[in-house]
Amino acid sequence: MRAFALAAAVAVSSTPALAGPIERACLGSDRPGVSRGVCGCIQQAADITLSAGDQREAAKFFRDPHQAQVVRQSKRDRDSAFWQRYKRFGEMAAAYCG
Repeated sequence: MRAFALAAAVAVSSTPALAGPIERACLGSDRPGVSRGVCGCIQQAADITLSAGDQREAAKFFRDPHQAQVVRQSKRDRDSAFWQRYKRFGEMAAAYCG
């Protein structure tokens, strides 16, 4: 169902929306292949799978990739729960955004 929702959102998105935290971080990164289309798609995956707070946390990983490892290796329950949600987001973004 989420996959359908993402596909529908991408297909009918005819008016530009304000960029979310993931899209802004993506566009500001120096990674190869960065484009408004790819970053917008990744933001849509984030909108479906992550809360606003999770999106702000995940956006920090674009500026400081090491922070992702810190969170992943953390023993805190909160970080473990976030990491599981972040992995689902990453899987969805990879599947639909290339």
